[in-house]
Amino acid sequence: MRAIATLLLLLAGPIPAVAAVGDWDFRVLLDGREIGRHRYTLEGEGQSQYVRSEAKFDVRLLFISAFRYDHKALERWNSGCLQSLDSRTETNGKQIAVTASARNGQLVVERPSGRDEHEGCVMSFAYWDPRILEAGRLLNSQTGELVDVQVFAQGTEAVAVRGKTVAAVRHRIQGRGLEIDLWYADGHWVALEALTDGDRRLRYELL
Repeated sequence: MRAIATLLLLLAGPIPAVAAVGDWDFRVLLDGREIGRHRYTLEGEGQSQYVRSEAKFDVRLLFISAFRYDHKALERWNSGCLQSLDSRTETNGKQIAVTASARNGQLVVERPSGRDEHEGCVMSFAYWDPRILEAGRLLNSQTGELVDVQVFAQGTEAVAVRGKTVAAVRHRIQGRGLEIDLWYADGHWVALEALTDGDRRLRYELL
């Protein structure tokens, strides 16, 4: 179950600018069985956005809770760069807090293992913003770790979204111990899939 929490944390043609407002409400499945929900809410004007992320999962085996996950994060963005982060995560009773703020051209990150300072524009695993597909590093909002990534286009596929079949472009984000597939239809994020420990399949389906 460790990899489930790790993965939660991580287009053809021109990439459009992100919408100023919106929300994404996903049901989350593990090997086809629903384990919870993850909701993103985006607000803002012009190049400034606030994004709230809330996730809650409960994996049960023989009616006993084997994995519980509760994650809340608030991010502030400007012109596609992360300006601040306040993240709280509880995994099986263990709590982790991460904060970040932009200061003098750096993103200063406070996390359980210490303090990091990152130069330049930093993005988190902001799946709602397709500009992450151009990034070479992404900040894990759960752990505060900056992860080197590569992104590979996988082609166009038919994906079921809210009861309809749409054409969506699939991309794969890879990093150390990380492989996440994302689908975008007309520049909008519509699905996510990743493998966890034991080759179990985690999937986000848009409600």
